[in-house]
Amino acid sequence: MLLSYINTKLRDEYSSLGELCASLDVDQVALENRLGAAGYVYDAKTNRFR
Repeated sequence: MLLSYINTKLRDEYSSLGELCASLDVDQVALENRLGAAGYVYDAKTNRFR
């Protein structure tokens, strides 16, 4: 569910993960680690977690 929410926000509202994290006051490293633990990695080129 977190993956879907973050990717939707990235697609519809933010041009980068850094921008999303700053706007939502979320620690970027913690978010990347949490999704990384589930096997997902942020792809800056496509601006989404894969």
